[in-house]
Order: sequence, then C-alpha cells, then structure tokens
Amino acid sequence: MNANSQEKPEIRIITVAHSPDSDDAFMFYGLATNKLETEGLKFEHTLKDIQSLNEDAQNGVFDVTAISFHAYAYVSDKYALLPHGASIGDKYGPIVVSKEQYKPEDIGKLKIAIPGEMTSAFLALRIYNPDFEYVVVPFDEIIEEVQRGKVDAGLLIHEGQLFYKQMGLSKVLDLGEWWFERTGLPLPMGGNVIRRDLGEDLMKQVSKHLHRSIVYSMENREDALAYALQFAREMPPELADRFVAMWVNDLTLDYGERGREGVRRLLEEGFEKGIIKNRVEVDFVE
Repeated sequence: MNANSQEKPEIRIITVAHSPDSDDAFMFYGLATNKLETEGLKFEHTLKDIQSLNEDAQNGVFDVTAISFHAYAYVSDKYALLPHGASIGDKYGPIVVSKEQYKPEDIGKLKIAIPGEMTSAFLALRIYNPDFEYVVVPFDEIIEEVQRGKVDAGLLIHEGQLFYKQMGLSKVLDLGEWWFERTGLPLPMGGNVIRRDLGEDLMKQVSKHLHRSIVYSMENREDALAYALQFAREMPPELADRFVAMWVNDLTLDYGERGREGVRRLLEEGFEKGIIKNRVEVDFVE
C-alpha cells in the first residue's frame, strides 16, 4: 500500500442557510467563496427568504440558519444563538410609512402591511401597539401596496427604509428610535442560530469560522460588497453599501452586553404582552 492511498480526513458538511439580502450575503462572503481554511468542515449554503428560513428552523432543517429573533422563541429548544452575525439597529430599525400623514398614536386605527408574522419587526410593532389590523405582504411589495392605497401604512424592513421618501411616503414611526428612547438598548432584528444536537465542540468550531467570515468580509469590504450585490435585487451599489453599513456593524461581530440584553428584553416583552406564548431562555454559544 503506497503512501498516496492513505485515507483523507473525513469532511464534515455543515448546512448553512441565510437570506439573499446584501447584509447576509456580505457576512458569509468569506465562507461562501472558500476564502478561509475550515479544518475539515465544508459549508454548504442555501439562500432563502427570511419567512421560509423561519419556517424551516421550526423543523430543524439546517445546521446553521439566519432567523428572526421573534421566530427564535419557537425554536430555542433545537437551536442556540451564535454570538455574532446579528442584524441589530442601534437607534434605528424598521419603519412604519404611509401616504397620508399619520402620527404614531394613530397606529391602532390603521391597516398595516407587514412582512411576516414571525418577523422581529412585527413583534416590535405589536409591543408598541397591539391593536392595529394587518395583512401579510412580501416585504418587497409593501411600498407598492401603500402607494396604491390598498393599506393605510406599511412596515418596512430591508432597503425600503432608505428610499421610501423618494416614493412619496412619509414616516409614521421608526421602531428602533422608539425602542432606544424607551429602553436605551439596540433593537435586534435577526441573528444566526446553530443546532444544539451538533454537540458543544462542533458548535464552537463552526462558530469560530463564521466569526472569521464576518471579519474577513469587513476587511475586504469592496470584494464582499461586489459579491453581495449579485443577490441585491437590482439595488444600486451605493444603496447596498449604505444598507450593509446599517446592518453589519460592531454589534454583528459581537452582540456585547447591550445587544444581548436587547434580545432578552424584546423576547421578554413579547411574552409579557401575550404575543409570544412561552418564556424564552436566551443562550449563546460561548
């Protein structure tokens, strides 16, 4: 038997799912393009919209997945939070916009297009005022629904937050501003979770490589942005750059105590207000 026929070390496949949004794609650039040495782990990427990811997480489909923090309440038995990779807005967040002029206190009387019942944006808006009527609309069609007068207002996540004024709409409420004024904390939107049944050692190893991917993207910003723009729904590069700057920041590299407290507070208030049925144990892979 010659030396060349020795068995290669076994490759362990880790399935990773995230949205095609420019901030998610930006974070995973280092791993998705095989720029990093990953010690016998092979990362297989699947791109899906956040609503589908939230549903898949309930069935434990992927080893690692992006998820809305609201949805985490329903999968915390299967998944633990990774300590990095989150989209957290510090003093800014999802925005309620309308064609007519409304004040925040009008929200209870409005019919609002929301991007999904499992989104953190919807949870935050329910905490703000539980009384509004709503209809679920794909997030990239919400502005159009508001313009056409099908709804009184729309809850914007994603890049619509940056150009709603050009579309003739005005702001009713920025949930991130409201949350900060009330709690002093950032408002967490989405994070990455990992399946608990991978076991502690593998969870830590995967966590390390995902963190390295975010660092690599931040250090190679132009290349990572060019990669992310492939998925950016015809978004002009300068808009994508602003969007990524909003949602990939220091809190993405590490939640820190404020970021972690923001997650706990959001889920705790959701439970206290009866929006989330069970109290959630928030724990991170250390």
